[in-house]
Amino acid sequence: MPLGDDHFFEIANTARRPVKASLRAPGAIPYYGANNIQDYVEGHTHDGEYVLIAEDGSASLENYSIQHVRGKFWANNHVHVVRGANGVDTRFLYHYLTTANFLPFLSSKGRAKLTKANLVQIAVPIPCPDDPEKSLAIQGEIVRILDSFAELTAELTAELTARKKQYTHYRDQLLSFPKPDAEVA
Repeated sequence: MPLGDDHFFEIANTARRPVKASLRAPGAIPYYGANNIQDYVEGHTHDGEYVLIAEDGSASLENYSIQHVRGKFWANNHVHVVRGANGVDTRFLYHYLTTANFLPFLSSKGRAKLTKANLVQIAVPIPCPDDPEKSLAIQGEIVRILDSFAELTAELTAELTARKKQYTHYRDQLLSFPKPDAEVA
C-alpha cells in the first residue's frame, strides 16, 4: 500500500512548525529535525506514536533518517510525520521504513529532498490488508522479533566494545617496557 493511502496511513505534516533556536523556549519536550532531537522545548506539535522521516537534510542518503517517537514532541518542517492507521502497527511501519530504499523518491535538484508528493508513493507491504486483526497479529510478531534482534545487537555491541577495551589494556600492559635507568655504571 502506498503511504498516501489514508485508510492505512496518516500523514500528520500540517502541525509541523519550525522555530529558530534563538526563539525556542527551553523545556522538556524533544524538538525533532531531520536527524533526531535538535533541542528540548516547551509545548508540542504532536502527541502519540509516530514515525519521523527526513524531508531534507538526512545525514545519509543510503541509510535514510527514520525515527520512531512516542508521546509529546515538537516536529519541525524538516521531517514528515507519519503513523499507521487501520490495521497498520506504527512500530511495524518504522521497521519497514528503516530498510526501504529512499533514493528513487528523492528530488535531485541541489540538496536531496523527499517531497510529500514522492513520500505518498512509497509502498509499504501490509500482510493480509483485508483482515486487519490477522494483519496486526502478523505485524506484532514481526515487531517482537525485530525489537528482540535490535536489543540483542545492542548487547553484543556493548560486549564487543568492552572486549576491545580489555584487549587494548592488556596489550598496552604487555608491550610497555620499563625505561632503562638513565645512569649506567
